[in-house]
Amino acid sequence: MHSEAVCPKCGGTGFTIVEQAHVSSAAPCDCRFEGIASRRQEEAQIPPLYRNASFESFSAAHEGNPLASRDLRNTLLAVKRFADEFPSETRPGLLLIGDPGTGKTHLAIAALRRILDKGFDCVFCDYQNLLDRIRAGYDASSNSADREAYRVALDADVLLLDDLGAHRGTEWVEDTVTSIITYRCNHRKPLIATTNLPDLDAGSVAYEKTPVGTQYRTTLADRIGARARSRLFEMCTVVRMPLVEDYRVRKQRIY
Repeated sequence: MHSEAVCPKCGGTGFTIVEQAHVSSAAPCDCRFEGIASRRQEEAQIPPLYRNASFESFSAAHEGNPLASRDLRNTLLAVKRFADEFPSETRPGLLLIGDPGTGKTHLAIAALRRILDKGFDCVFCDYQNLLDRIRAGYDASSNSADREAYRVALDADVLLLDDLGAHRGTEWVEDTVTSIITYRCNHRKPLIATTNLPDLDAGSVAYEKTPVGTQYRTTLADRIGARARSRLFEMCTVVRMPLVEDYRVRKQRIY
């Protein structure tokens, strides 16, 4: 039968005996803090794919494109600065905007893990999955536990919303997203978000050339509504990812 390892310092009690001026007293063992840190990591619900995502493991190298490498390094430094200076009174949030495969989720989770190390309770939420869970919570036939999803989105010390705007816009979606973002903004609760959707104020373009002609690109405001988008820009440091080749495609090509 497998048994959990017992801390050699405290013998599993969580306390060690400290001798000071011929007086014995109990002090919390280091293993208690290690356990708290481990528990925070688990409760953050970071997907297994990104469990090792960190600033150190983020590759800014872009072979054959020194400008892309420079821009990625600058982006990395901007996100590290946000995490290192966290919490910020003026801009408690972070919004990463860019095309798929540019490293948004990796950097967002790297920032989240750095913030976790500072002792904050954080939670990762995939945007579409969160909306599905919230919607299920309104269904009388669903498990009532699913109704906690909305409260978690409101109350978490730090919320990471990955792939913001990935869900097709409906009035219900817009109202739900606006209520979450507005609540967090009003209560100065930090929000980290990533999105593939362009935004003109972040330097994106609303039109792109395709084989069939120039087409309009759905923007962040189109998908989540002008109110939620305005609140995001009010509370977040906005970082636009550089235009680089999809990381997943480059990685596959290496092998």
